[in-house]
Amino acid sequence: MILLSTLTFSTTIFAQTWIWYPGDYEIWLGNKMNNRRTERGAFFPPFWKTDSHFVVVEFSKQLNLPQPEEIEIAVEGTFNIKLDGKLQFGMPTRFKLPAGIHSLNIKVWNQATPPTIFVNGKTVKSDRTWRVTYEDKEWIDESGKASDTSATVYLDADCWNFNTKDQRPSLYQLPRKPMEAVTSERKRDGILYDFGRETFGYLVLKQLKGNGTVNVYYGESSEEALDTEHCETLDRVLLSTADSYTFSNSKAFRYIYVVTDKGISVDHVEMDYEYAPVDYRGSFRCNDKEMNRIWEVGAYTMHLTTREFFIDGIKRDRWVWSGDAIQSYLMNYYLFFDSPTVRRTIYLLRGKDPVTSHTNTIMDYTFFWFLSVYDYYLYTGDRHFVSQLYPRMQTMMDYVLGRTNKNGMVEGMTGDWVFVDWADGYLDKRGELSFEQVLLCKSLETMSLCADLAGCAQDAEKYNNLATDLREKLLPAFWNEKKQALVHNRRNGQQSESITRYSNMFSVFFGYLDQSKQQAIKHSVLLNDSILKITTPYMRFYELEALCSMGMQTEVLKEIKAYWGGMLREGATSFWEKYNPEESGTQHLAMYGRPYGKSLCHAWGASPIYLLGKYYLGVKPTKPGYAEYAISPCLGGLEWMEGTVPTPQGDIYVYMDQKKIRVKSPGGKGYLSIPSSKGIKVVEIPAGKEVEFKY
Repeated sequence: MILLSTLTFSTTIFAQTWIWYPGDYEIWLGNKMNNRRTERGAFFPPFWKTDSHFVVVEFSKQLNLPQPEEIEIAVEGTFNIKLDGKLQFGMPTRFKLPAGIHSLNIKVWNQATPPTIFVNGKTVKSDRTWRVTYEDKEWIDESGKASDTSATVYLDADCWNFNTKDQRPSLYQLPRKPMEAVTSERKRDGILYDFGRETFGYLVLKQLKGNGTVNVYYGESSEEALDTEHCETLDRVLLSTADSYTFSNSKAFRYIYVVTDKGISVDHVEMDYEYAPVDYRGSFRCNDKEMNRIWEVGAYTMHLTTREFFIDGIKRDRWVWSGDAIQSYLMNYYLFFDSPTVRRTIYLLRGKDPVTSHTNTIMDYTFFWFLSVYDYYLYTGDRHFVSQLYPRMQTMMDYVLGRTNKNGMVEGMTGDWVFVDWADGYLDKRGELSFEQVLLCKSLETMSLCADLAGCAQDAEKYNNLATDLREKLLPAFWNEKKQALVHNRRNGQQSESITRYSNMFSVFFGYLDQSKQQAIKHSVLLNDSILKITTPYMRFYELEALCSMGMQTEVLKEIKAYWGGMLREGATSFWEKYNPEESGTQHLAMYGRPYGKSLCHAWGASPIYLLGKYYLGVKPTKPGYAEYAISPCLGGLEWMEGTVPTPQGDIYVYMDQKKIRVKSPGGKGYLSIPSSKGIKVVEIPAGKEVEFKY
């Protein structure tokens, strides 16, 4: 079993680990993170349903011991032990198991934190082979006979990176390290500190003198930090003389403005930088210095928004949003290949039954959740996770299908947030949106694939039939021959006149259109400046993917340099939630009607990481877990490029210039596409050694 150490995400082999009911620790830990958000000092919890862990969990293991064995037991919670159905005295930290075939059961109650156990013996150790349930359905009738427990649903236990008795899961924290400000400058009534770039952590005040109030105003820009009436985050604390004071909640900032009462002074300010200890396995470098800088800032943005989970932005929301997360997963596969954080985030977003609303209350975010599960399987090959998750996928899809109309399509209903995108223009959210139907269709296809992986053949057929039926309706319902595009929506059976980019570009890279319609959309929508422009990195991600999938890497490179390069030219040290090149100055800081509402470090801003790995280095899995993969490198206007793409077997290295390609692969069956005068030549790549091909 491959697990992770607490200090690094590099793989280490362990024989035992803390275990829990799948998803419970993830939901509990996610609740802690989602509820750290504040707005100008006020607590700001999520507005969607908050689930919790099961407070009683039974852990069981079937044993076949050739000789007696003593086990060490650590538990988070109150517990009992049964051996072969018989309760044992007390809550022992050590327990002797007799030789032979036995059933070992440990039942734990913990209201505050998830029930977890750690068992370590010579051969009996807690790991994913243990079975868990939240209801064992055991009762005793009047004759003293135990009831039939055959209806009890057991799952395999889950774990993460807690591999010794003292590494209790409930005590987990991200690591920290001290960081100094780059400059300080007296401004008005206080001192403005600049930490040099966007960062995240706990502010530390040192060498305090006197008594009084210290006010701290945080800013992703100096304008925000100095605007004490409108900055998004602040702290205020009453202190008496002390050596130092560390604030209890982490914040995102580049600048801090510290204002003190006359009765107190602060001689020194620094921070405890908090970070996820991930390894940068993916890399990219080329002849274009601006592109190199875009990759570096994208990677740093991705690192900042990778915490216990993949979050959206580090300043304002600090929540887990499904639409942001699916892009973080894809970028992660080309940068960190941190599978545990993907699994934790998927579990947290799904939550528990009953389903009472869409994921994050957003219809499209529910569909992105479904899509992310199969993406995870394709990149990692982790069938076990999909099989364990499948029942939760079923009940989520039951909720969706229960809200379809007579046409088998979805429309926004009471309580639904139909998001699509933040747009600098009107987006009609009424009726049947073609974008939502395209996502629903792909979600049904995903359900069919996952049902098959879980061994549910009838379900696979049912979902495939539903997907086929909906897909056959898409073009008759939304294709406008005159406009040569899918219209934005349909109301009461009537097509609107509006054309937007969303459903058109998704239909391209989902393969829902033939070549003639793809080419039509390229000109009538994607390259048409009269169509409402996309100004968020969120949907630019998909727009540029659609263009790359049609072989337009040269044009996309220019767009990346213009759009992400534009943020760099505005002074960005991490990529933003939204960027409109037509804005200037402090307009770039405003959003949601607030002068500093925009996040200047947002996960979806890092999308060049994914595009450069998949469509320039050209590496993508064609069978789950990179058992087979394709490499189709494309310079796209560059003179040369090189980089690595992480896989479960190791890192794939690719170099390309205008005359040759070099590739080194650690394993799996790879196929390299080489351009030639006669077209594309495909060759198989030998594993374990670097090979060079000239063209």
